[in-house]
Amino acid sequence: MATFLYRLGRLAFRRRHFVALIWVALLALAGIGAAGAPAAGNSSFSIPGTEAQKAFDLLEERFPGSSADGATARVVFKAPSGEKMTDAGHKATVEKTVGELSGGSEVARVTDPYQGGGVSQDGTIAYASVTYDVSGMELEESSREALKAAAEDAREAGLTVEIGGDALQAVPETGSAEIIGIGVAAVVLVITLGSLLAAGLPLLTAIVGVGIGVSSITALASTLDLGSTTSILASMIGLAVGIDYALFVVSRYRAELAEGRARDEAAGRAVGTAGSAVVFAGLTVVIALVGLSVVNIPMLTKMGVAAAGTVVIAVLIALTLIPALLGYAGRRVRPAGEKSKLLGGGRAVKKPQRRNMGTRWASFVVRRPLAVLLLGVIGLGAAAVPAASLELGLPDDGSQPVSTTQRRAYDLLSEGFGPGFNGPLVVVVDAKGAGDPQTVFKGVGEDIKGLDNVVNVSPAQPNKAGDTATITVIPESKPSSVTTEDLVHDIRDAAGTDFVADGEADVLVTGATAMNIDVSQKLNDALVPYLVLVVGLAFLLLIVVFRSILVPLKAALGFLLSVLAALGAVVAVYQWGWLSGLMGVEETGPIMSMMPIFMVGVVFGLAMDYEVFLVTRIREAYVHGEKPGQAVVTGFQYSARVVTAAAVIMIAVFSGFIGSSDSMVKMIGFGLAVAVLFDAFVVRMAIVPAVLALLGTKAWWLPKWLDRALPNVDVEGEGLAAHDTGNKDDDRELVKA
Repeated sequence: MATFLYRLGRLAFRRRHFVALIWVALLALAGIGAAGAPAAGNSSFSIPGTEAQKAFDLLEERFPGSSADGATARVVFKAPSGEKMTDAGHKATVEKTVGELSGGSEVARVTDPYQGGGVSQDGTIAYASVTYDVSGMELEESSREALKAAAEDAREAGLTVEIGGDALQAVPETGSAEIIGIGVAAVVLVITLGSLLAAGLPLLTAIVGVGIGVSSITALASTLDLGSTTSILASMIGLAVGIDYALFVVSRYRAELAEGRARDEAAGRAVGTAGSAVVFAGLTVVIALVGLSVVNIPMLTKMGVAAAGTVVIAVLIALTLIPALLGYAGRRVRPAGEKSKLLGGGRAVKKPQRRNMGTRWASFVVRRPLAVLLLGVIGLGAAAVPAASLELGLPDDGSQPVSTTQRRAYDLLSEGFGPGFNGPLVVVVDAKGAGDPQTVFKGVGEDIKGLDNVVNVSPAQPNKAGDTATITVIPESKPSSVTTEDLVHDIRDAAGTDFVADGEADVLVTGATAMNIDVSQKLNDALVPYLVLVVGLAFLLLIVVFRSILVPLKAALGFLLSVLAALGAVVAVYQWGWLSGLMGVEETGPIMSMMPIFMVGVVFGLAMDYEVFLVTRIREAYVHGEKPGQAVVTGFQYSARVVTAAAVIMIAVFSGFIGSSDSMVKMIGFGLAVAVLFDAFVVRMAIVPAVLALLGTKAWWLPKWLDRALPNVDVEGEGLAAHDTGNKDDDRELVKA
């Protein structure tokens, strides 16, 4: 591995024009494809194998043309203070609005509030439901504009008008905080690398990689049904790992220059050593992201694969484009220990023999490993305590910012019709095998009325064949509450026993609320198999990398600690409301059901980045003859500064997404930032050296039979000794370009 990458790095350095041309061409092709592709919308959502999806499919079959998967909108009207929506003037305004809405080319039907029971009991609030022929992803912008225009006309007539539903769901915005995150990354790179040019290389290559990845996703969004959040999450992860991987290679290149090597030789060795760590770190991230497919939720699978593709691009760029750009930079990228003149440089190169902060910290940990280990474990355990109260759900309009019309429509409907009106349950009764379907429909409706937490049950609406009907159930509680979830389970539990005789009919519960509940359950059920698969594969990969049993085991256990602590922080902020104002959380509630499994996947991959880069340096010192304790100190001497910088950069990038307008992106950004904080600075920088110091030589134990069976990937670069040119200072020809 190291020898192959060494040759690749030297080739990229020497053939930099060709390498740069390839990457520029790829960026241009991806950009052209994205420019000509339709804009990404909201991915179609399905959860195979669940009752809600089964009911949805049955509706498609038994109610053809009903647009069960079509976009929906609720136009909510509120009369001025002291007036009612039943007043003649307001009624005329609403009817005119309904007429305007009905004229859209993509509109399937519009429900008049005065004919469909859409006026509140006190008469102050009314709503009209709009159903479209196409999904929210396929809805034309002209239809959205017509919806907004109709609402604006009603506002001009004196009514308060807001619009809810998925018809207006827009591509989320990340806000200016993302730019701040990149700015922080730039400052950290300058401080770490001591040169504006050297600091600019990781940023430039990361932007190129994300540009190619996101443009490719945009170009394929319509074909592959990729949602609008897919590109945001891919850019979040791609930008973070792209900067980190490039930083690893550039910092190793500068260290090789400080040893007096020729620049092409330094580039080759940097790619052969740090590049090997990048390859295996990237593999763990890819395994974690692609492993999301075991959940069997297509949207999550697509998100994971798209993000994994961006990570692969980041790895390839670190191995090829970085050494090519180092060739262009020539002597302007200085050896380690030497700063540019602009930053107060001009000093002679200092060999990294002095005791830097990483060396002093590692020496302290090696002297007191047990105390550091206990303090780290207890601290993370305390942070993880809130995770025991984790409640899962999916965001709805109630979690939107109060500045949005969707949130205001949600609040108006809650005010006029009760909180449960925002999350109606659709009960589908399949009575195809019953002798008297009408009696079955009526009986099911009456039985549901007798359940707790039910405000209203609509009359059954049969299909043309009369063998299937839908019943709308309005809960008393809001959609995301545990009480509503209990009601869904109560209906399902009673469906096979209390509602109908065995085999007479099939009663299914669907709707957005039931779908969210099923997603949460499916994700809960998949979490353990996913952990076993991803951690198991990565564990085997790390055995090959470190040639040890205990080091990969320690890496996996440390990851579990950090991810539990991060989940505890997410619960404390987004569910309990701690620091909610600081984080821009306007509505606390259940944690997004995808959060735990997505965090497990992403954080595990990112945590292994630091594990691989830090521990390979420690192992490199160990295999070259140093004692275990001294190897830890040496590893930190060379890598602690870079790992710290990489972690700060990743935290800054993820924190930038906390400013997103999308609640899912906001929560994921916060969760990943906190997880990296815990994993990098507590687990990798404290617990890992403490455990290695306590284990001593046992940390590197491997059964002899397994040692013979494992391939030698040579991450430490032992095989590079044969490629040492010995001509360390003669690089005059290599810097002319």
